[in-house]
Amino acid sequence: MTAHPELTRNQTLVLKALDRAEGPLSAYGILDRLRDDGFRAPLQVYRALEKLQQFGLVHRLESINAFVACCQPHGHRHETIAFAICSHCGRVDEFSDAAVEERLNEWVRAHRFKPAKTTIEISGECADCTARGAG
Repeated sequence: MTAHPELTRNQTLVLKALDRAEGPLSAYGILDRLRDDGFRAPLQVYRALEKLQQFGLVHRLESINAFVACCQPHGHRHETIAFAICSHCGRVDEFSDAAVEERLNEWVRAHRFKPAKTTIEISGECADCTARGAG
């Protein structure tokens, strides 16, 4: 994780907790990890997460109501971000696909729709879990 000069102490601690996590964390999961650092209330975590999302350093996985550190914290080349979420081990892979993004952009133009954000979440089983027969 590279330092971000605009981050407060709480934002830095939340980002480090997500960087160290082996999978996505809920706000309460982050709170539990940061109690020894002085975090006492969920609002502290939510405020930090909100700013980290604005900075493009953290993503919210809507389908599981959890957060992950961005794998491309210096900006995305694509506006459409996709996540593959393993329902067995919790692994999250972040990626973008130019062909999917172009198709979505075609639809947006054809329907004169003004998107605020596009996120794709794919739930299933990762290759490692599939190979182990874990599911």
